[in-house]
Amino acid sequence: MESKILTALGIDPGIIFIVMLVLIIVLFVLVINANMKYGRLKSSYNSFMKGKDGRTLEDSIFERFDELDELTELALKNRASIKKINEEMLSNFQKVGILKYDAFHEMGGKLSFVLTLLDGNNSGYIINSMHSREGCYNYIKEIVKGESYIELSEEEAESLDRAIYQETLGLDLEKK
Repeated sequence: MESKILTALGIDPGIIFIVMLVLIIVLFVLVINANMKYGRLKSSYNSFMKGKDGRTLEDSIFERFDELDELTELALKNRASIKKINEEMLSNFQKVGILKYDAFHEMGGKLSFVLTLLDGNNSGYIINSMHSREGCYNYIKEIVKGESYIELSEEEAESLDRAIYQETLGLDLEKK
């Protein structure tokens, strides 16, 4: 069974047969490979969908989106609450400066003290308690933004400086 066309072209039918056989083998290997990949994909899909149908999976996804919306709303509320708390904290006493001293050098024992209480805006009060033999005298001075409208004594100024420039991790309550 010889073909006049193949003979005219100078091609041996045996070569065509061998080429066709190699192509069939390559295609067979590709089909087996595709089948194996499909099997792995199908088993992955089955394990993913295990116990759920498409409708319940869709419901689960929508539930998760609803939870995300709730979490977003909660985060916004928390952010607003934190901002409000930070604003309110500025009016609370946050800084303290204290200094013990001898008001009258004959007394000894450093029984007098100056206490400075400031908020986040460096506004507050200086309380000066002076102890003498005749009694104890207390004075209070108002501080607005780190300044006093009344002249401060040396001890009061030092207590104010201690309160304003104290370390952020703790009070600087050195005794001098």
